[in-house]
Amino acid sequence: MSSAHDCVTVIGGGLAGSEAAFQLAARGVPVRLIEMRPDIPSPAHHTELLGELVCSNSLKSNDPATAAGMLKRELESLGSVVLACARATAVAAGGALAVDREAFARLLTDVLAAMPGIEIVRACASEIPDGDVILATGPLTDPALERALSALVGDGRLTFFDAAAPIIDAADIDMDVCFPASRYDKGAGPDYLNCPMDRGHYEAFVDALLAAEKAHAKEFETSELFHACLPVEEIARRGRDALRFGPMKPVGLTDPMTGCRPHAVVQLRSENRARTAYNLVGFQTNLTFAEQRRVFRMVPGLSTAEFLRYGVMHRNTFVDAPRLLTSDLALRSTLRVRIAGQLAGTEGYLEAAAGGLVAALGSLRARSHEPAIHLPGVTALGSLLAYATDPETESYQPMHVNFGLLPAPVPPIKGKRERYAAYGARGSDALDRWLATAADLGIPAVRERLNALVLNESLS
Repeated sequence: MSSAHDCVTVIGGGLAGSEAAFQLAARGVPVRLIEMRPDIPSPAHHTELLGELVCSNSLKSNDPATAAGMLKRELESLGSVVLACARATAVAAGGALAVDREAFARLLTDVLAAMPGIEIVRACASEIPDGDVILATGPLTDPALERALSALVGDGRLTFFDAAAPIIDAADIDMDVCFPASRYDKGAGPDYLNCPMDRGHYEAFVDALLAAEKAHAKEFETSELFHACLPVEEIARRGRDALRFGPMKPVGLTDPMTGCRPHAVVQLRSENRARTAYNLVGFQTNLTFAEQRRVFRMVPGLSTAEFLRYGVMHRNTFVDAPRLLTSDLALRSTLRVRIAGQLAGTEGYLEAAAGGLVAALGSLRARSHEPAIHLPGVTALGSLLAYATDPETESYQPMHVNFGLLPAPVPPIKGKRERYAAYGARGSDALDRWLATAADLGIPAVRERLNALVLNESLS
């Protein structure tokens, strides 16, 4: 076993921690990866697998002319193990990358367990150990570890609340009512099931949703709710049509029973390759379990739905990154400690993995006494890091990658699609140029080793 000063201790076996552990071990740095499950269960997790997804099974768009697609291209170039495992366990989801939830986590766990140099420790970390440390404990950080982190960062820590959508059994979906289709027929096939509503049904549904009993109502009725994960009942409170212009928007869909676009629609996305389970897209909720059964069974086609997992809400903790973190996610006050994933205030699965990757490369550079990592600001990841670690960023809130973080092209491009495509091309060129200057990181060799490991474990 390596001593604390020889290895890097990664605390948290989610996407950020798993990515960081792989990146370091792939370069010969011994890693102690500490994960509290199954010794201490989490209210949001159901298995002991590393990288378990607790919200949606979608990793968003594959389109390189979207911010999410840009990030995927960058992570592939950087040799992300999380993205490689996601590609290997993908399920049909139109133009998006979605995964078989269990197959993905199991493959990622198997790859890390087979990786020389990674010691997986199943225990709860209640303090920050000596030596180089990457904290990637996510939204459910142990209270004792939170106190230890608070001692380092002071009163700059913030919190918000996150949400997860319910999952239902496919066998109970009434296919005489629901119809398969992707909006505007995107993707290789009809990757979503759609539950159409006419105006009367929609109005009754909204009324029931607004009147439904919530769990922990006082705790979650706060201004800290993150806009991208608002519970469906909170969206409904913002106006009668808020849902049908949000997660229940019917655009790009035609109900084959009527030949018309529905007034509103609830979309279902498959959770696994076998399509035995579906989640209600955009239906994060804080309703009690009994109310979820009652209200969500009002959705056409779901009157007898069996819930495999109810929607839940949970607290998320993150630091005031612009005041606390360097460009490679080290604490300015304690450079040996880095923070990655949701704890750093990034939002999204691949954003978390990307943070773990950057933290690992930053630690690698620091151990070699080389300059810190500075990804180009015109890349999706570089722009996100710039936002998260720029002291000029005020009123810091968790953020997905998005084109609003990128500098506008010069000269300006009017067409949205053309402008987004230009963002992608510019970022790709910039990353390629940066990679040519980063030979010390051994990224091509890591990519080659990664592909062999993922293929070997997925076949075994």
